[in-house]
Amino acid sequence: MAVLRESSWYQEILKEGEARGRREERLLSIEMLLEMKFGTQALQMMPEISQITNLEQLKTIQQAIKTVNSPDDLRQLF
Repeated sequence: MAVLRESSWYQEILKEGEARGRREERLLSIEMLLEMKFGTQALQMMPEISQITNLEQLKTIQQAIKTVNSPDDLRQLF
């Protein structure tokens, strides 16, 4: 088992799983922040946001929710 954990194949799969987990956490956070700041109607953006795979872009969206004044302002980021 230790040999498997040291293999590059195993490490790559582990990294992919971790990235997928971070992406899902980021999406859940974005969803929660959208609802808290703009109400349930803003959740209509989630299908479009969920298509984004770049973690940095998701982080930018997440952070921007704090400062934008409307969902339309946020939409300009993606």
